[in-house]
Amino acid sequence: MSDKRIIKKYPNRRLYDTEVSKYITMEDLKQLVLQGKDFTVVDVKSEEDLTRSVLLQIIAEQEHGGEPIFSTDSLTKIIRFYGDSVQGVASQFLSQSLNMFASQQKKIQEQLQNSTTNPVTAMTELTQKNLEMWHDMQKSFYEAAGLSKSSNDKNKKK
Repeated sequence: MSDKRIIKKYPNRRLYDTEVSKYITMEDLKQLVLQGKDFTVVDVKSEEDLTRSVLLQIIAEQEHGGEPIFSTDSLTKIIRFYGDSVQGVASQFLSQSLNMFASQQKKIQEQLQNSTTNPVTAMTELTQKNLEMWHDMQKSFYEAAGLSKSSNDKNKKK
């Protein structure tokens, strides 16, 4: 049996949380995400998985309501990846980048809370580790795209 909550989406756009047996809002779903709860949104009629589209809707509402994470330039670049030969690689790269960012954010918070060392020294060490991980991830990205980092650097110098 899956540990994921099942959220049923009805034709009237209402969402029903089967775990707590009540209708919920998009804000409630956002809170589930923030709490780290896994869920799947399923269309009641077609049984289609709507989770991605609902998460995109939550992101769109967040982007509209305050300080956006995605700049117009970033969104334009993401759209251009669709249908391109590197779409799969770009998706993997973005996913790994976000995972790395979340992991490092957690480490920074833990280190600052538990550290008896100078916060500047701790940040410097984490920055160095981040640069090394970023370099390794970028190298993997280039290799997956059929490019080598060294050939890309040579092209930049021309």
